[in-house]
Amino acid sequence: MKSPAPALTIAAIEDRDVADVIALWRRSGLIREWNDPAGDIALARREANATVLLGRENGAAVASVLVGHDGHRGWVYYVSVDPDHRHKGLGRAIMRAAEDWLQARGIAKLQLMVRGDNAQVHAFYEALGYYDQKRVTFAKWLDGREPTP
Repeated sequence: MKSPAPALTIAAIEDRDVADVIALWRRSGLIREWNDPAGDIALARREANATVLLGRENGAAVASVLVGHDGHRGWVYYVSVDPDHRHKGLGRAIMRAAEDWLQARGIAKLQLMVRGDNAQVHAFYEALGYYDQKRVTFAKWLDGREPTP
């Protein structure tokens, strides 16, 4: 008889988890040359309004999300599932954990950004009940860099 699949355990990361999270983000194709993942993790962990949640299965880092809020709206970044563990509901589980984290802090709305040409990710979020707000996002590098995609 086949044994049941191990449960996904999700918790805020600790110092020892940082390298695993960065490796997961790399495997998931989330890191851009202009982002410093270690710096992003450190910034999220510095204040009480953000964290990085990590999902482990059999001890392996398989899903994560950087979640935070500005006191009014919640935001998620670096939503990731290990490519070898996709289509098992882990993305849904890590997003539910981010939603729960925000709701526990009294935040009623979660927003996120997805690149316009990423149809697969659009479909994922739509399946979770998210909707396109038809907004335009403006950006500016404060250190004078040229615009990035």
